[in-house]
Amino acid sequence: MKFLLGTKENMTEIFEDNGKVEPVTVVSVGPTIVTQVKTVEKDGYEAVQIGFGEMKESRMTKSEKGHLKDLGNFRFLKEFRMSGTTQFKVGDKIDANVFVKGDGIQVSGISKGKGFQGVVKRHGFAGGSRTHGQKHSEREPGAIGGGARAGGRVAKGMRMAGRMGGDRVTVRGLEIVRVDAENNKVYIRGAVPGKRGTLLEIISA
Repeated sequence: MKFLLGTKENMTEIFEDNGKVEPVTVVSVGPTIVTQVKTVEKDGYEAVQIGFGEMKESRMTKSEKGHLKDLGNFRFLKEFRMSGTTQFKVGDKIDANVFVKGDGIQVSGISKGKGFQGVVKRHGFAGGSRTHGQKHSEREPGAIGGGARAGGRVAKGMRMAGRMGGDRVTVRGLEIVRVDAENNKVYIRGAVPGKRGTLLEIISA
């Protein structure tokens, strides 16, 4: 299992040698440092914890400083559960070279927050018909209760207007198109969650 942390930069397109255009997302990926290796004997499960990004030392808590010691002042700490953690040691460096062109991956991150949205944008409702005397109800949800559903009350899980976005999203079936080890960047075919600067977890599929 291969994994890495990075931040989303932007989308662009690149040209392959055969002239094909690939839409890609550019992700800045590190380097990351192994900060802890968890084992079944000591922790009850196997996992590798890595640190990514920089933070002022003055903003770190005493427990964070004690945990990280001289490894660095990391803004993000993430754990990846896996079997066979003996190949990792605290202080190991993981950079863009862990992936190669053609690797299948999945990417997780927090999607863009869109605020309070109505049912047409949030759930894809069609709204009311544009004719038959409608004046102000083209994008309204319509009936939400009644005697035929849950005894006249609003049923749980009813799709209605509300806060949209800001959820943890995992996109599977992605692929590494290019690895720029010199600048610590990877180019991923397609779109990934979040805005510029969003923390992304990249895991081999």
